[in-house]
Amino acid sequence: MTPVRPVDAASILLLDRSGERMRVLVGRRSSKHVFMPDVYVFPGGRRDATDRLVPVSHPLNPLACEALALRSGTRCSDSRLRALGVAALRELYEEAGISVGTSIEAASQNALPFRPDLSNLRFLARAITPAGMVRRFDTRFFALFTDEAGIDPAGATASHELEDLRWVNIFDRGGIEMPDITVLILEELQKSLQEDKSLPFGRTVPLYHTQRGRFLRDLL
Repeated sequence: MTPVRPVDAASILLLDRSGERMRVLVGRRSSKHVFMPDVYVFPGGRRDATDRLVPVSHPLNPLACEALALRSGTRCSDSRLRALGVAALRELYEEAGISVGTSIEAASQNALPFRPDLSNLRFLARAITPAGMVRRFDTRFFALFTDEAGIDPAGATASHELEDLRWVNIFDRGGIEMPDITVLILEELQKSLQEDKSLPFGRTVPLYHTQRGRFLRDLL
């Protein structure tokens, strides 16, 4: 049996800090999904080949880009890294109806109606799906504050990919079912915010992966 190679993916933890408790946006994956159906996750998905070609209004923060480049086999200037940020914001738009960037009045069919603004994306964590799964992803998780991006939390809209969108207290998810890796990333967010509520761009980033059957947490 040919081993399944992980493909690049991006996910975004959209954070609302307007109230007493910080909240994160999650949605339930459709039962039609082969990979992780009927569980609550952050918006996200695989990096498309065309994400490299999408013009952006603002690039990734240099510190976030440097962290992304570590152990990625590519330079910070490589379009692959920019494409990961584009993928995160594209998935947020496709799955939750939220656009982050400069609007484009005459967008062509199947193109994003905005130029993504990557400047406020914090690189939070990276996780590689273990071998043996039906789908494998090398996922980079980004965090984004709604107020910095000019996003109205009430504007989130469910889609056929992410149903039942919810803003969840990051310290109390109310018993909703999440995959183990989603819970781990949420715990990473909790620890990071307790260290510094601003989530500085230059912070150390954890990498979750398996090696010889052992589940590991390394630091980038």
